[in-house]
Amino acid sequence: MRFIAYLLRRVLVLCCLITFLVGAEGFSQEHPNLILTKAGVEKIRAELGGIPIFDATLKQVKEEVDAEIAMGIHTPIPKDYSGGYTHERHKRNFIILQKAGVLFQILEDEKYAVYVRDMLFQYEAMYKDLPVHPKERSYARGKLFWQCLNDSNWLVYVSQAYDCVYDWFSKKERKKLEKNLFRPFADFISVGNPQFYNRVHNHSTWGNAAVGMIGLVMNDDELIERALYGIKDVKLDVNAKDNDGGFIQSKDKKAGFLANLDEPFSPDGYYTEGPYYQRYAMYPFLIFAEGLQNVRPELNIFAHKDSVLLKSVNALLNLSDKDGEFFPLNDGQKGMSYYSRELVTAVDIAYHFGGYNAELLSVAEKQDRVVLDDSGLSVALGLKENKAKPFPKKSILLSDGPEGNEGGVGIIRYGNEELSLVFKYAAQGLSHGHYDKLSFSLYDEGDEVLQDYGLARFVNIEQKGGGNYLKENKTWAKQTVAHNTVVQNMTSHFKGKYEIGSEHHSELFFSDISDPDFQVISAKEVNAYPGTSMHRTMAMIKDTDFERPFVLDVFKITSDSENQYDLPFYFMGQVMKTNFEYDTPTSLQAMGGDNGYQHLWLEGKGKPSGDNTKLSWLNQGHFYTLTTTADSSDELLFTRLGASDPEFNLRRDAAFMVRRKARNTVFVSVVEPHGHYSAVSEFAVNSNSSIAHLGLIYDDENYTGVAIEDKEGNTLIFIQSNTNGSSKAQHRLKIKDKEYQWTGPYYFKQ
Repeated sequence: MRFIAYLLRRVLVLCCLITFLVGAEGFSQEHPNLILTKAGVEKIRAELGGIPIFDATLKQVKEEVDAEIAMGIHTPIPKDYSGGYTHERHKRNFIILQKAGVLFQILEDEKYAVYVRDMLFQYEAMYKDLPVHPKERSYARGKLFWQCLNDSNWLVYVSQAYDCVYDWFSKKERKKLEKNLFRPFADFISVGNPQFYNRVHNHSTWGNAAVGMIGLVMNDDELIERALYGIKDVKLDVNAKDNDGGFIQSKDKKAGFLANLDEPFSPDGYYTEGPYYQRYAMYPFLIFAEGLQNVRPELNIFAHKDSVLLKSVNALLNLSDKDGEFFPLNDGQKGMSYYSRELVTAVDIAYHFGGYNAELLSVAEKQDRVVLDDSGLSVALGLKENKAKPFPKKSILLSDGPEGNEGGVGIIRYGNEELSLVFKYAAQGLSHGHYDKLSFSLYDEGDEVLQDYGLARFVNIEQKGGGNYLKENKTWAKQTVAHNTVVQNMTSHFKGKYEIGSEHHSELFFSDISDPDFQVISAKEVNAYPGTSMHRTMAMIKDTDFERPFVLDVFKITSDSENQYDLPFYFMGQVMKTNFEYDTPTSLQAMGGDNGYQHLWLEGKGKPSGDNTKLSWLNQGHFYTLTTTADSSDELLFTRLGASDPEFNLRRDAAFMVRRKARNTVFVSVVEPHGHYSAVSEFAVNSNSSIAHLGLIYDDENYTGVAIEDKEGNTLIFIQSNTNGSSKAQHRLKIKDKEYQWTGPYYFKQ
């Protein structure tokens, strides 16, 4: 018995020793395990040559990386803003490093591992003595880049490269890299810059993912904990702001990757900063989640907050026009689309970890490339097996706020995106938000009809402010007058102050998108101007007496005092005609001195010729007419961007503005697409509006009624309840000699 007990003790000691050594040597987990797995690599190698989209992507990436290897390794001393040589070189390096690591795993060619090793050791040699970046604009300066955000980009990508070559390195090489490069790098962007790292913002998401991913590769529990939950016991100035004017510390002091999942995302997957920054943040959100799922599956990260990450991919795809370009809500650069590398990654990961949704395959098919990892292989196999189904972009309401109760964004679509209306009644959107409550934009087959300006920035173009935000982003793009919504007394919503705007959000009043021929959304905003309530209802209507669907816009304003209200429409195209006379000045003057008006030239001024005002224009071969109800005292203004802009930072966009002085008023408008023009045949078809008269037939505290009469004498009646948005409420209203009865918040009769 003693001998047996002795043997058992020896076995136990030996097991403990083996466990210790395995952990100490860093072999407690196999590599790769972040975006690629051992099993996944084997499957990829087995399938090569028979998975067309994967094979084509692999060929393209190999050619790209081989060209970089032939050029040699360049790691210049950092000195530039975005768009400058050193910035773009280090950015190019981290992208190529990630791709080289993947090629090493898939192709088993050591030249890629050698390239990764040699570049990493060049960074190791320089990083030890590297000061903070010489450019001082950022609230959190990096070392390789002018801001910690870009340093975090670097580490997110390089972590993947390191994972792919981890087992190829010697223990001595790993120790040197981790001691001199990776651990100091992770510490610098986190504990060294808590004002950047310990907050709820897309910047911090990148930081959290960077620290967490290198932690996963190094099997460093401290870094992983720091990534998930933020830095403990850190004190930040609650009034400090970042470069975009956003508070560095949230009121509840939450931080870390999980907080950035919980706070900015609504239960529908809408990201409060808007689709442009949702696209940017999707990469660290999903790539780190993929690593966590592979290495720490017990966290079940893709199920967090009712699978909000997977929902967010669907939400983001729905926030794009027919061409796949994201609606430029808040700060957003026009032209960014789901063809970006972030969305290729997002679609592939969502498909792989989200139950193989065949609708995502049709998006991947349009993207025409995949990620070279396990998720990309899944997509490639799905496409090879012809499993793709169309991704249906239908009308949708996306809530805003962590609980989904802070307004939102509504998208009304007719047909196959023949006409798309984007109606914003959301929260502020953190520091990237604009002061544009109840604004809208309109698209025709992917072309802008009435536009949202987006951001004032030329991203990564050094000649324009170092590729960063221009001052005009604050003086113009964020201001209310830059959007298709009401401006009171030439001042922006919430006085254009972030600390006020971030306290409030608009409220959805009612909606009904069940009938494709009549879809309606109604929302209210009561805090943008003290003492003033704004209520906007927008409907997309398809009627047999009209060639195409059109948009009805009812904007009701109630105030404690008389004000001047400006309602601009930023139309795209060439003016065809008006039904009113106007004067054009011989010299241009700015419309005001601040709140965005300093950037608007007044190009024309007129008065209504009757109780309806009409403006028609031509754009992309289609005619459009804006019909508005008019008061005799209205001013009708043609404006154009460009004033107070000596560096030509702003586009020279045009707008038509209705100006009205009143206490309480209702702006009723119809935006009507009609006809077409061919420059080849030189034929203009149906170039005139079909509306004979637009009338406000009833308005009081409880109800507002509108009549739309076409040229054939047919009349459409719309009546809304202003106080009861319930779908079950019963209403009775007499207008002139006719009584109307209905159930629900609105009445519509064709």
